[in-house]
Amino acid sequence: MKMQYSVLIQWSEEDQAYLVMLPEFGPQPQTHGATYKEAVKHAKEVMQTLIEFYEEQGRELPTPKKYTAKRAKKMVRRKHQVA
Repeated sequence: MKMQYSVLIQWSEEDQAYLVMLPEFGPQPQTHGATYKEAVKHAKEVMQTLIEFYEEQGRELPTPKKYTAKRAKKMVRRKHQVA
């Protein structure tokens, strides 16, 4: 079964890096990259590691969610309000 998880990538002026969030695995950034291409690469690596970890622990994988652009913007706004 192919899992399709969400990946949100956002430039952080403060960190001078692209922050990567995998919303199904938690609201905080899980990795980053100096370039967008690097952030995508790291996102794939972290997602694979998380999936393997869940499977090794016998934990149920999170259910992939469907995000719209509107919902993603709300998530980003909420992240900035909390920070």
